Amino acid sequence: MSDNHIVSAFDRDLETIQALIMKMGGLVEDAILNAAKSLETRDEELAEEVRDRDRVIDDLEQQINEEAARVIALRAPTAVDLRLILSIIKLSGNLERIGDYAKNIAKRTTVLAQMSQVNGAPSSLRRMAKEVERMLKDALDAYIQRDADLAQEVIHRDHDVDQMYNALFREFLTFMMEDPRNITACMHLHFIAKNIERMGDHVTSICEQVVYLVTGEVPEERRPKADKTSLDPQIAPPDRS
Repeated sequence: MSDNHIVSAFDRDLETIQALIMKMGGLVEDAILNAAKSLETRDEELAEEVRDRDRVIDDLEQQINEEAARVIALRAPTAVDLRLILSIIKLSGNLERIGDYAKNIAKRTTVLAQMSQVNGAPSSLRRMAKEVERMLKDALDAYIQRDADLAQEVIHRDHDVDQMYNALFREFLTFMMEDPRNITACMHLHFIAKNIERMGDHVTSICEQVVYLVTGEVPEERRPKADKTSLDPQIAPPDRS
């Protein structure tokens, strides 16, 4: 078999995998926006749809991993091509986790729909989610375009998401102290805010993979987290169910 034929086969395999990645990325973007919308509008049907579609995201991750393993086994990629395949596997893993967080938001939406609304909180969470969705869109663009500068820009934008989370955390504490009847709803809302903040972390990880793919090096300095609430031992960890 000629070298040109091998290269052509590898390129076709790579195009297939990258098409799956972009399909998965589009579904995850929709999941973020729909989960936040269902929370704000108390649309339990839309929340259920987000939960159901997470299975498609999970299936795509499995398909991507299987295709990547097949390419490694059959094509024996060179160092540069192997780096690309490994980056794709990590990227799909980050997308799957973001999808899980969107599913978790949809689960809590169903519970919150039965409670009194906390004024302003759902719309604030939707704005935060929209920012993360924009970051993810730009991260995927950076991956397709092999744009390390855009990836670095998105990494720095995660600071804004952390600041939004910190502001909401303080707001929820205030609501709970003012009226104990708000405690249960605010705890659910806090977990949702934390899920969105974690989404931003996974987008950052995608961007770090883009930088690694383009330069061959992981960014030297990881951006310091602006979320300080995780330092408080009294704060419960995020829901990873």
